Amino acid sequence: MQQEANKLSRRRILGVGLSAGAALLGELPLFAKENEMPPAPSQSAAAAQSTTFDSLKEIDAGLLRVSYAEVGPSNGKPVLLLHGWPYDIHSFAEVAPRLASEGYRVIVPYLRGYGSTRFLSAETVRNGQPSALALDLVALMDALHLDKAVLAGFDWGARTADIVAALWPERCKALVSVSGYLIGSQEAGKMPLPPKAELEWWYQFYFATERGRAGYERYRKEFANLIWKLASPKWNFDDQTFDRSAASFDNPDHVAIVIHNYRWRLGLAEGEKKYDDSEKQLAQAPSIRVPTITLEGDANGAPHPDPAAYAHKFSGKYQHRNITGGIGHNLPQEAPQAFAQAVIDVDRL
Repeated sequence: MQQEANKLSRRRILGVGLSAGAALLGELPLFAKENEMPPAPSQSAAAAQSTTFDSLKEIDAGLLRVSYAEVGPSNGKPVLLLHGWPYDIHSFAEVAPRLASEGYRVIVPYLRGYGSTRFLSAETVRNGQPSALALDLVALMDALHLDKAVLAGFDWGARTADIVAALWPERCKALVSVSGYLIGSQEAGKMPLPPKAELEWWYQFYFATERGRAGYERYRKEFANLIWKLASPKWNFDDQTFDRSAASFDNPDHVAIVIHNYRWRLGLAEGEKKYDDSEKQLAQAPSIRVPTITLEGDANGAPHPDPAAYAHKFSGKYQHRNITGGIGHNLPQEAPQAFAQAVIDVDRL
């Protein structure tokens, strides 16, 4: 199983559409609609509306038994909140109760390879390619009998939501995507970037080696802690906050999924043929037609495209918001009020 994952693996986290997407789209002169948003409330104020997600649910969906948190009325309008790497559902610990108080049914799943989500079969390839994660989301919606929902996320979660919105728009009522249009392809991943940009993707080259896989296996929590600090240089998270999320990396499939994701992006690992059609469509950089709000923090230390590079990819009702106040890559956790408000607002576009 581990050999399958190593054979299949690869990279690009904070954006199959960040470096590949930025390289692919950065040549087009476009201008996003930008709204400067005020800083997030203090942590003490935000803590008044937080949840620890102590009670989780499980459901068989596609290839997985998905573990997820759910808050809000069962008959409320559904919202799915999607985390990234190396984060987990607790990125939305302060977003979820805000949305629940507005009457939304909020569902926050652990992605494949995280937390208590598990593969139903030991024989399933531990595949981290973008199409696989997107189809996990569609399968979860099917299992929950959700025809359509608002999708919102960051990092891997934003990319997953972007893909569903692009390929299956009938399932996406509206979209909130941190760092915008993150859809990329292996072809786009072949494009070399300027040295400074390549440096920002140092971990993808590390993961391309067997030493990197072994190092991540051995030091996954230390690795994640470093990424948190680099990606959100002004976020003063404490040990308790980090440890709460780091527990999700103990999933037995976590390393295999992460390594395959980054290696696949660079074309260093094979995908599965059943996803070829979806990946071919995504390689065309399809437009997203559903109502969308994109967000960017003013202190995002992770690689991310300029909003002007992707504004044209959203052909429906669209807004872009810059979130000020030292907000980094983990925007939902660093600015929960702004993220929750974007979900509420996009639902009304």
